[in-house]
Formats: sequence, C-alpha cells, structure tokens
Amino acid sequence: MLDYRYSIKTAAAIAVLLALPSGLNACQRERHFHTHSHVKRQASPPPELSEHEALIVSSFDNNSISDWSYYYTHGNHIAGHNRSQAQWTADRWAEAGFETRLDTYHVYLNYPVSKSLVVTWPNGTTYTPSLEEAVLEEDDVTGWEDRIPTFHGYSASGEANAEYVYVGRGQQVDFERLVALGVELEGKIAISRYGGPFRGLKVKNAQDYGMIGAILFTDPADDGNITVAKGVAAYPDGPARNPTAVQRGSVQFLSQYPGDPTTPGYPSREDSPRADKGVVTPHIPSIPISYAEAGPILAALDGYGTSGADVNRTNWVGALNATYSTGPAPGVTISLTNEMEDAYTDIWNAIGIINGTNADETIIIGNHRDAWLIGGAADPNSGTAIIVELGRVFGKLLEQGWKPKRNVVLASWDAEEYGLVGSTEWVEEFIPWIKDTTVSYLNIDVGASGPHPGISSTPELHDIAVETMKKIVWPALGGNETMYDVWVDDTEGEIGVLGSGSDYTAFVHRGIASIDMGSDPGPTDPIYHYHSNYDSYHWMANFGDPGFLVHKAMGQYLSILAYHLATDDLLPLNPVNYANELEAYCQDLRYTIGNATEDVDTSELQSAIETFRVHAEEASALADLAVESGDEELLRVVNHKYRDFQRGFASQGGLPDREFFQHLIFAPGVDTGYAPVTFPAVTEAVEAGKFELAREWVGKTAAAILVAGEVLKT
Repeated sequence: MLDYRYSIKTAAAIAVLLALPSGLNACQRERHFHTHSHVKRQASPPPELSEHEALIVSSFDNNSISDWSYYYTHGNHIAGHNRSQAQWTADRWAEAGFETRLDTYHVYLNYPVSKSLVVTWPNGTTYTPSLEEAVLEEDDVTGWEDRIPTFHGYSASGEANAEYVYVGRGQQVDFERLVALGVELEGKIAISRYGGPFRGLKVKNAQDYGMIGAILFTDPADDGNITVAKGVAAYPDGPARNPTAVQRGSVQFLSQYPGDPTTPGYPSREDSPRADKGVVTPHIPSIPISYAEAGPILAALDGYGTSGADVNRTNWVGALNATYSTGPAPGVTISLTNEMEDAYTDIWNAIGIINGTNADETIIIGNHRDAWLIGGAADPNSGTAIIVELGRVFGKLLEQGWKPKRNVVLASWDAEEYGLVGSTEWVEEFIPWIKDTTVSYLNIDVGASGPHPGISSTPELHDIAVETMKKIVWPALGGNETMYDVWVDDTEGEIGVLGSGSDYTAFVHRGIASIDMGSDPGPTDPIYHYHSNYDSYHWMANFGDPGFLVHKAMGQYLSILAYHLATDDLLPLNPVNYANELEAYCQDLRYTIGNATEDVDTSELQSAIETFRVHAEEASALADLAVESGDEELLRVVNHKYRDFQRGFASQGGLPDREFFQHLIFAPGVDTGYAPVTFPAVTEAVEAGKFELAREWVGKTAAAILVAGEVLKT
C-alpha cells in the first residue's frame, strides 16, 4: 500500500517547513469498512526481518502458548472470582522483566442463583427446557462441579408469566415491523435470535415496548452449511455446533455507556457514590437458551400471528423446524423465573510495565482475562495466552539490551464480559496520564477462533498495521503465504472501523489511536461456540487451532507491531490517511442524507476535512524533514503531534444523550452496541428525522476535525 506519509506533500507545506528553525519546542497540550479495498496480494516472500524482528518471530513458541492456554481454561475466572489468575499473569510478566502490580476496583456485578422456564399449552401439556448444556465425556471441563450455569450478566431478577412473541433479531426495526403488523407486545415475553445488535439492546428494546421478559437463542441458520441438519457431526464428534450450546453474556445497554453501571465517568472504589444502575441495565428478566430447546417454543407459534415469510424481514426466518411466526399463540404461555445475586466486589487488572527512554510517550497492549465459563479458550484466553507469550518474548529483547523509546504497558483486564468494566474503570482513573502520554492502544481479545485474520483500527494505524502483516508467515495454508496474503484474499484489503464490544472502547473515546485484532472461522471452518462451555481447551486443540499455530502467528504480528510503535524514532502513524478516511465517511453521510426527507448541508464538514488534510500533509512533510535531518527535537515535535491530534476528535463533550462516547468520527450505533456508525451524531440524527439536531452536530463535528487539524498544524 502506498505510504502517504512520504508521497503526499504540498508545495505550501514544504515551503513552510523549509523556513522552520531546527529546535522547535514540543507542542503542549461485529463491520463498517473503507480503505485499502484495492490492494493486491503480496506475491513475494516476506521481507527480510531486522535482528530484533527475527528474534521476536523465532522466540514465539506454540507449545508455550498451549501451556498458557491450558492454565487459563481450567479454572473459574468469571469476573470477581479470578484474583489468583490475575496474580499468576503478573508473575509471568515479572519473570520476563516487567514491573508488575494489580489494580483493584470495587464494582457492581451480579451472579446467577436459579432460573426456570415452563411452556404450557391450553390443554395443560407442558414443556420444561433444562436451560443447561450437555456434559461431554470428551471435554473434561464441561462436567466440572463448579462449572458456571447459563445466564445473562446484569440481568434483572424477576418472574414473568405470559404469552410470548417471536421478535426476530430484536432490533428497533423488528419491533417497528411487529407494531405495523398489529402484533400485541405489551405484557408479552419476547423470544429473539442472537446476532445483529448487542444482546443487551434486544432486551432493552423488548422492555421499551412493554414486554415483561426475554429469551435469547442462537439459530443454526447463522452456521451456514456447518450444521447437524446438513449432515455435519456436532461437537465433540465434528465441527458443527453442539445443539445444547448456549451463549451467555452481558445484557448491559452497552451503547449508552460501558463500565460499572453504578459509577458512570469515575472509577469504582468501596466508598464511591453509586448511581442508579437501572439507566443501563434491564428491569425485566432475561435468560439464554440453546437452539435445541428453542425449537419447540418457536414451533408452538406456527399458524399464529404473521408467518415469518410474510413478516418479510432480513434474518427473520432461521433454520429450525418452525415457520418463525410472530405469535402470540392464544393460551400458549411461558412461565419464566430468574434469580440473580447482586454483589459489590473487587476485580483485578494485572499491569506490567517497561519504562521507555521517552517518559511522555506510552503504548498500551491489552486483553481481558475474565470469561463466562471455566474454559474460554478463544474468548478471551487465546488473546491472554498470546499476551503472556508476548511478555516472555519482550523479556528476551530486554536480555539482549533492548530499551524501548516509549513506555510499554501490558494490561490483563478483568470484568470485560460484563461491560468493559476493568478497562473502563482504569481509563477513568488514569485519564490525565493517558491523554498526556498514550500513543496507541493495541487490543487482542479473541486472538484465535479460526484461521482468518482481521483487524479494525483508527485510520492513522492502517499503514503500519498492513505492512506488519507482510512480515508474518501464516500457518493456515501450509505456511506458503503471508498473513497479508490471507487477509487480502478474505477481506479484499478492508480494515474495519472500531465500534465497541471490547476493551479498546474507552481508549478510542478519549482520542487514543487504537487497533483491535483477531482471527476467526470462515464459512467452511468448525463452528466457534461463542460464550458456551464448549469454548474449551479441548475444542481449541482439536478444532479451533490445532497445534496453536494461529495463536503463534497472531502473537508474532502483535509483537512486531508493538515493537515498532515502541521503538521507531518516528512514530509509524499516518494522519494523512485519516483525511482519506474522513472523506470516505463523508460520502457515506451524504448518501444517508440523500435518503432522508430533508437536506442537511455538509459543506462545513467537507471544508473542515480539507483543512485537516492540509495540516496532516504539513505534519507529514515535517516528519520527512525530521527524519532526513536527524534532528531529535524536531522528531519529538512530530511524534507529539502524531500522539495528540486524535484528541481533537473527542473535544466536543460527547454524543447527544451518550456523553461517554466522545469520538465524533465513529461510535457504536445506538441500536447496535457493537457495530460502528461514522459521523455518529449527524448520521443518527438524520436517521431519526431530527434534522435540526443533525445540522447542529455537523458544526460540532467540523469543529472537532479543525481542533485535530490544529494539533498537526506547523
């Protein structure tokens, strides 16, 4: 890919730079895709590695990673119950030469006590699902006595007795369609497919429409051709989803704000004032179930309400033996109970630090450690095993005399699964230092659940992220291709935009350059049992990543990327690419406006982007001059501009009614929770028909872009 930092310069920028003195003072102060869509396969061997790069690549040991994975996947590490694993993680980093500590927060969580579900027909016949996953002889942890039951984190306690309605994916548009069809929702129980919006928003939407309970299930239609119904053996005998698998997970209203629901905007301590958790947690009970146990519940609605085909909504009809009718079926009722134990409890972030020679520049590499189950081999322990191995490998660099220019911080976050709690509380505590020093945040969560790599990042990291892929031999196809080759084949060179759903969220929304990475299954690969007991070491070793070779390659990639961000004289960031992406986002916005009933003028936004581009090109030319001259003070000036400019995008006080989300260029959608929306304040106002609000936020978004540009201005 063309490196814009060196190839796009303006005559005006160069003229300004030639007049600058050499001793300047540092400045004080699921996916949405865009760029790289026309890059070509590498078609050549990986480039020759530097001495340190070669050491990193050769030091990664898939057998060590397997050992780390085995440790993490054979103990209860639900949030608030895993201090020993936090300390073990810190100890491994300390052995490698990092300074380590545990950062403790006292947060609100809840845990399952009991639950039940009974379906009753008018003739008195009943159906009582087990609400649990099958114990498998082949997979030891599925039968452990202290295995964690199926439940929703932050679900409400309560009971609901009513007829029920199938609500599709549970998006707002699904509910709007049900209302248009005349389906009665008030006082009913919702049954919803997983997929689409974050699960907590499915429950929120049901609650907002007057429903009194929610049941969520994974439909085998989401598994393509790798299903039992199509003749594929189920885990543990084959790659298809086990029919009893259940997706646990949080039902916090993630698009409002993450972190401890009772301490919005400030860190959680024992003596912290507590806000009303009901702002971002449900008031109605919800439970998850398997597709095997959802089938009879859905089939009971056949012939009642509107058939799934007539609802005519994308992803409404699944692959179970049912018509996916809306219901309700007269006299067919569900009795649902859910009892949760509220707890204010400690959680522990393990932190490891190498101090760099430039104390005012820091990179942070993070992964969460907590899981909903004993296993969690993919989520999160593929990433955890990788980051522990990264610490060991960086220790080898330290032994050879390596001293990074920038501080390197490793973080093993707790309570991510409940709502990004550990990372959010940490950012809220250390935000002044983070804003003053942090160059970038690198996130690896599900590092490996299959052989297809993918990345999402802020635009200034695109070039270094792509170039680093070319240095990694990818194991999935016999080691004959690079990570870059496989990625281009899979994605056509598209880099995702960051929304939410993992620990980069709090960093992005305080203006920190961030990247999220992982490797996932493709359409013919074994099904990943997300948030199920079957996300186990046995599944990973036999189906997900036999030999832990994808883990190893992802670790090599993350480590070389982190090494260059920590070591290069000139930060390998490209703000000019931010201008390219802003223009692409603006085209999307104009398309959205073109479909609206009123026009919203984006000329102020376009003008701000053009101004930003000029300043980004000035900074790029200044970077060239600093490199060519070897002027260390000039390099410091440029690096601080590159470090700080994105803070400008988070300078306007946060989105309307969602003040936590400060970044005005991208944010999780209000009804997606995960998936991003670009220019979110304007886009969502237009989509909601709030055109005056949209016009107001065109101005505020333009102002944010100008603030970012001013930081780059020379």
